[in-house]
Amino acid sequence: MSWTSYYRGDGEPRSVPLAPPPPWRTFSPGHAPRAFLPPEGLTDAVNAALYLHRPLLITGNTGTGKSTVIEQVAAELTLGPVLRWHITSRSTLPDALYRYDALGHIHALRLQQTSTGGGNGRHGRISRLARRSGGPDIAPFLQFGPLGTALLPGDRPRALLIDEIDKSDIDLPADLLDVLESGRFEIPELVRRPRRDIRVREWDGPATHPVPSGQVQCTTFPFIVMTSNGDRELPAPFLRRCIRYDMPTPTAETLRRAVESHLGPAAAAPGPAGELVTAFAERLARGDSLAVDQLLNAVRLVIDPQAPTGDQRRRLLDLMLRDLSGA
Repeated sequence: MSWTSYYRGDGEPRSVPLAPPPPWRTFSPGHAPRAFLPPEGLTDAVNAALYLHRPLLITGNTGTGKSTVIEQVAAELTLGPVLRWHITSRSTLPDALYRYDALGHIHALRLQQTSTGGGNGRHGRISRLARRSGGPDIAPFLQFGPLGTALLPGDRPRALLIDEIDKSDIDLPADLLDVLESGRFEIPELVRRPRRDIRVREWDGPATHPVPSGQVQCTTFPFIVMTSNGDRELPAPFLRRCIRYDMPTPTAETLRRAVESHLGPAAAAPGPAGELVTAFAERLARGDSLAVDQLLNAVRLVIDPQAPTGDQRRRLLDLMLRDLSGA
């Protein structure tokens, strides 16, 4: 299938099969990142975090595989699907622990009051009794967040990725300290309710978990990987509670191994693909901001016999290999 069968910009509808995805863009269930090659020292850092039940903080440039580590660890140790908390400047600790749809709950309460009547007669007494008992079931309006789900008691630790912690509000790392030290938190909306057997839905599926008296206490500390691009310094009290690892700048040899693991040994052989790998390593050594998946995209293009050639190929490679620090 030639690229000329894809989009042409002529406005004519056509149904054509598209190319299969590359291995790193495959989203089939159970797909494990076996092709990830941990750099020197990373396996020791992971094992130390597991042994000491401490979070692992990985710092490095964009695209060096920081967030891929946890996928491979979870797959190797059968820790289940990875929970993800993507940090922005608006991220808060309560949202990561649990979510409460207060407006939805109030609306349900009003509907209940309307259906039972709000006067002074029998229906009014029923409505007041419903309010005293906590109104309609609160469980449908509660859901654990990714961190709250990771802290649920269980025999095996859950894997949690806290991605780009350095993008957070300045207070968030300090807010995390108590929860990460104690492994516990409470849901005030449940502490105040007379019913003590409410089950709350987990973050990543329909499963529910009991929250006795509104208290959650983990029994096995989760395997937590936090990533940072190094955009700002994190407070010392936070750092001392983490196992820290700095991702090294990839060399030509490590890039060659990464290309081979994804695309096969022939992909990094001498020739156009090998030249791309060498040039990419030189740009990284000069300080260019590049991600390894940019190299994988470019190599896949040059080894595909049906891909464009000549000036069109050069234009496409320029698009794929643009410095990430530019606009």
